[in-house]
Amino acid sequence: MKRALVLGAAFACSLGAATAAAQPRAGASAQTPRSSAPIDLTGYWVAVVTEDWRHRMATPRKGDFESLPLNAEGRRVANEWNLEADNAAGLQCRAFGVGGIMRQPGRLHITWADDDTLKVEFDAGTQTRQLEFGNAQPAGGEATWQGFSRAEWQRPPGGNAGPVRAQIGNSTGPIAPGGGGRGQRGGPAPSAALTEGGALKVSTTGFRAGYLRKNGVPYSEAATITEYFHRLPDTGSGDWLHVLTIVEDPRYLNDAFLTSTHFKREPNGSKWNPTACRTAPPPPPAP
Repeated sequence: MKRALVLGAAFACSLGAATAAAQPRAGASAQTPRSSAPIDLTGYWVAVVTEDWRHRMATPRKGDFESLPLNAEGRRVANEWNLEADNAAGLQCRAFGVGGIMRQPGRLHITWADDDTLKVEFDAGTQTRQLEFGNAQPAGGEATWQGFSRAEWQRPPGGNAGPVRAQIGNSTGPIAPGGGGRGQRGGPAPSAALTEGGALKVSTTGFRAGYLRKNGVPYSEAATITEYFHRLPDTGSGDWLHVLTIVEDPRYLNDAFLTSTHFKREPNGSKWNPTACRTAPPPPPAP
């Protein structure tokens, strides 16, 4: 996971240097986050699960921690997972919180709630996130499953003149969709760089502790969760949305945990199907 940490940090720094802070010219009307958006993320999007199938489409067996940088405390907590106890305590949404919701199979519906707020609805778990631009502040009170998300547009250096390049290990290149973050698996490799045209960076705080995977793999309320949303160009197979999620948790993880999740655009909401938070029982232990 060292490579993942380097990727996440370098990617964030590269895009951070090009944050889209739209400054109106003298005599021009001030732009809103909605009117100045470098990419359009609105619409209905369905998750395309072509990697990590057994971790996403079904509940993994207890103790299945493949590819997770868990420390000793993280393993201890995960090994104590009890689905029946979660259900009895009304904690069915632990796997549908901000740290795990993007990996749930299902659909997104992205709309503008107002000029400063993107609303992201999930039919899996019937969850809703508000991505706040500008000066909005957390409401206070108890932490929620989705927390408070601060959003900002980011563009490549020089506006839309070219792609952002990210340092990956000892090589430099665009990041394409797929389970490994370089397009080895998953959706179609775009004809241009992943970040050409811009990205949406989202940093979330104030969330309840939850699960990275359905089988009780934990993240704590002390975790740092950062996401990058990208709209991929249509290369003949339709429009694609890519979300890079970086979870860093000093309580349960030894290293940053990255997931690269992609969605395909749907023409309308005819297949939208909100369901309550529910985790199916895992398969019985192997003999």
